[in-house]
Amino acid sequence: MFVGVGAARVRDMFGQAVQKAPCIIFIDELDAVGKTRGSNPVGGHDEREQTLNQLLVEMDGFDANTGVIIMSATNRPETLDPALLRPGRFDRQIVVDRPDLNGREAILVIHSKSVKLDENVNLKSIAAMTPGFVGADLANIINESALLAARRSKDKVGMSEIEEAIERVMAGLEKKKRLINKQEKEIVAHHECGHALVASSLKTTDKVKKISIIPRGVAALGYTLQLPTEDRYMMTRGELTDRISVLLGGRIAEEIIFNEVSTGAQNDLEKASDIARRMVKYYGMSEKLGIVTFEPESKPAFMGFGMGSNKEYSEETAREIDIEVKKIIDDVYVKTREILEKRKPMLVKLSKMLMEKEVIEGEELKKILNDEIDEKTDATKVN
Repeated sequence: MFVGVGAARVRDMFGQAVQKAPCIIFIDELDAVGKTRGSNPVGGHDEREQTLNQLLVEMDGFDANTGVIIMSATNRPETLDPALLRPGRFDRQIVVDRPDLNGREAILVIHSKSVKLDENVNLKSIAAMTPGFVGADLANIINESALLAARRSKDKVGMSEIEEAIERVMAGLEKKKRLINKQEKEIVAHHECGHALVASSLKTTDKVKKISIIPRGVAALGYTLQLPTEDRYMMTRGELTDRISVLLGGRIAEEIIFNEVSTGAQNDLEKASDIARRMVKYYGMSEKLGIVTFEPESKPAFMGFGMGSNKEYSEETAREIDIEVKKIIDDVYVKTREILEKRKPMLVKLSKMLMEKEVIEGEELKKILNDEIDEKTDATKVN
């Protein structure tokens, strides 16, 4: 409220730290005061900059033997003022990334200590089912599974409760009371089976864990749950196009069966377009545009960056990017349609089963698809 209060508090904090040495000063959410100076689009004098200047002065004037260690944390390191990160200030940066497979297992061990687990619960397999999950997500899974076990009057948490909790975190709560008419249910069933069949037909895609037409979350009328078997840190061009293929599978299945499309594929199309655009703009995976990247990913959204005022390529190039993105989508569309046209009888059969049962588990799906292969092999022998 008053000019200079922030700077005065910084001086006072460092004064107290010196008196109480040895001690640690920890500043959480450093970007609140440490944002790059001159980033205020309105202009004029910024009180926050005064606070930052004082912080820089106090850190710079420190003796090596004062016994005070300064630490901070931020989720937005790209927005910090470069003066804060120079040697002598916050020169050592430790990235606390999402945990890997072993990290997730260790976190699950900690959170499950206060919960009675059944003998069939394997924390390593749960860790493998949750790539990309952070500590809070894993804690939520254990908590949700304990609540589910309590509702079912069980004295221990089983693997079924944990798997259902993972689905809740990934796809949202089941909405069994949401009424869907027969026609919509049929469209959703074919849509989800389209995703699952394409995913099962391609070698690089994640395994299908479950197909469901039970509505979940705010808008999902059904879902196909795929779970990776290992952590991945990079992807090839083929793997990215296969992901687009799986996303387009639902929409194409609707076209093949009903000769009509619905609004249900909106989210799939958004994700597919985003992958294709990244392939062209960031990963240099366009044959026509070559190994060039357009628009670096992590530019702070101030000083004109990210507001469309400093595009680093011409309008002609922007048009070429749009054409290339569409070409990738169109090429994958043709390939995916061929897959589903060949497997149309299985698409119809699987959709009928899904409408009757509402849920098809991954193992059951695998058995159905293996039976289809065996039938084809027997037919070939007879001929």
